[in-house]
Amino acid sequence: MAETGANPKSRVPRRGGIIVPHKPTKIQKFVVWLVFIFMRLVMKTLRYKWNDYGGIFGNPPQTPVIFCIWHNRLALSMEAYRVYQLLNHTPGMAAMVSASKDGGFLSALLERFHVQPVRGSSSRRGPQALLELTTWADRGYDLAITPDGPRGPCYEVQSGVMALAQLTGLPIIPFSYHAKWKIRLKSWDRFQIPLPFSKCEMNAGHPIRISRDASDEEREAARRELERVLGDLTKD
Repeated sequence: MAETGANPKSRVPRRGGIIVPHKPTKIQKFVVWLVFIFMRLVMKTLRYKWNDYGGIFGNPPQTPVIFCIWHNRLALSMEAYRVYQLLNHTPGMAAMVSASKDGGFLSALLERFHVQPVRGSSSRRGPQALLELTTWADRGYDLAITPDGPRGPCYEVQSGVMALAQLTGLPIIPFSYHAKWKIRLKSWDRFQIPLPFSKCEMNAGHPIRISRDASDEEREAARRELERVLGDLTKD
């Protein structure tokens, strides 16, 4: 995901002042293929319990939505959306992905799941990415964002999702899950990888809306509410 630092070699290339997102390398594409196969196999073995607290799977909003999931819960996000899409016949999803090298890997993986990656983050290419996401929403696509990404702090909602919700007028759907058996990586977000045959609780919360003319105070209140709801849906 997006990274900052003084090392010029680590920065996203620029052409004429425009940030050019990193594309996945050949090695990354090969690893993506292996990860994709592994994920599909693991997903088929998991035992799911769906907690649709907001009723969005059976009675979805009449507009696209913004799915919001913690960065360390990305592993099963595609399975959750697959179920939502099958039930509600949505055309697809566009997801914000960092313009960094790590983002290049994730974007290639999302494309394997037929998700349209939109490259950008709070520190790089953010405004352009928000505009691109609104274009996909206009086409009827759902949107997705990790509110504590791309670098954290873990479990702290940043302002990007609030800006996207206010700009589009779309409801935010908080989502999280709990896998009983899992591996936790030693990354900033303590990324979780469910193990085969684990029990998984998939938790979807009530939609949260922000009006287009919301004040700074109202936007901050919605941010705190989203952080609280995501926290309630999350069990480590």
